[in-house]
Amino acid sequence: MSKIKIFADSTSDLSKNLIENNQISIVPLYVGFDDESYKDGVQITTKDLYTKVAEYDKLPKTSAPSPLDFVNAFKPFVEEGRDILYIGISSKLSSTLQNAKIAASEFPNAKIEIVDSFNLSTGIGLLVMKAVDFANEGMGVEDIAAKLRELAPNVETAFVPDTLDYLYKGGRCSATQALMGSVLKIRPIIKVVDGGMIVGQKARGKREKILETMLENALKDKDSMDKKRVFVTHTEGLEDANFLKEQLEKELDVEEVIITDAGCVISSHCGPNTVGILYILNEKI
Repeated sequence: MSKIKIFADSTSDLSKNLIENNQISIVPLYVGFDDESYKDGVQITTKDLYTKVAEYDKLPKTSAPSPLDFVNAFKPFVEEGRDILYIGISSKLSSTLQNAKIAASEFPNAKIEIVDSFNLSTGIGLLVMKAVDFANEGMGVEDIAAKLRELAPNVETAFVPDTLDYLYKGGRCSATQALMGSVLKIRPIIKVVDGGMIVGQKARGKREKILETMLENALKDKDSMDKKRVFVTHTEGLEDANFLKEQLEKELDVEEVIITDAGCVISSHCGPNTVGILYILNEKI
């Protein structure tokens, strides 16, 4: 048994196989409709989410795990004498990380490292899997945490939503922007920069052309891209994800290109048929 226990939250969007095979523990965020609240990925699936959005005609509210949720998650492993490493969603997007820090303060005699990914979805997952790699190499928890903090700014996250409706309903674009996007077939390529989401590029035309633009952007980084793994993450957009995976495998010299499904929290902000490409740069250009 490794002395280090690695934690992430449900927004890391790692597959069940990656979680189970690498003994990663997940602390779920919450997704709520009116008075009902569900644990992301535990009590509600992405398909359930979209059914409820159609039923309620509004997006859910999402909320962070409480400090007590983190205390309950950490406690059994602290009692085993293990070191805790938690890699979480950007502190600029959620209070999840702050609640994890509050929980860590309840164990003053334990080694607990809380790492801000300054990212979302498998932008977090990339760092979690790097933590697994480093732990398997025998690195200590403090050294792993320091290395992850160095790598966090080098994570490249870009995704394309199929519709602006969810971004509009979630208050991330105006009604005018949503209407113009629909009429002119303009779709933003959303990027994560400094822990927040920005419109990195506005692409016009058929979805295939927009996907090719995102693919071209990623391939510009191929010489400086980390060779271990690249993620293609989607929400109900498997056909597009498979297309991107095939193209990336043809063009990149990486060990694996992994497709994962986005969980409910990420999907609630992006909408169905969103797809993204995520990777780590060896050096930030």
